[in-house]
Amino acid sequence: MQTQRQSVTGTRSIIATLDEARIATQQVALAARRLLTMYTQDLEPAVYDQPQFLETVKKLVLAKSYAKVRVLLADPSRVVYEGSKFVHLARRITSHIEIRRVKVERRDNQSAFLIADDRALVYRLQASRWEGIVEMNDPVVARRYLNYFDEIWIASEPEAETRQQHL
Repeated sequence: MQTQRQSVTGTRSIIATLDEARIATQQVALAARRLLTMYTQDLEPAVYDQPQFLETVKKLVLAKSYAKVRVLLADPSRVVYEGSKFVHLARRITSHIEIRRVKVERRDNQSAFLIADDRALVYRLQASRWEGIVEMNDPVVARRYLNYFDEIWIASEPEAETRQQHL
């Protein structure tokens, strides 16, 4: 059953359930033309291991040689690498999907977000909850989160376990 999100503006909506978070994530991913930027606590399998999302990511990076997916993983201890479909995809397309581990001293942010290019965003203040917003066309808001992401990205290290075939 597809739920109806509460619209705040023409391009901004409030989400409150897992289904709404999945739908919003898919919509933002579909909006990407060159870059998907993901900040996640543990690769949230309930959201990012969904077949539709994985197919959208795969199509993005295989259709455009310049397309990239960057992932910051805040709590790698909670990820089950062998069971993660997203990690499996990242291992197959390493030239387009890069996962980095947030340094311990920078792990105070408990949010989760996905940004398409520099325009669309789904954001949850607490990654452990489904409530948040989806904004489909706000470069100012998207840029604010991209700047934060870039700052952490530069200080982070590649996540070696996501590139290994056997742990």
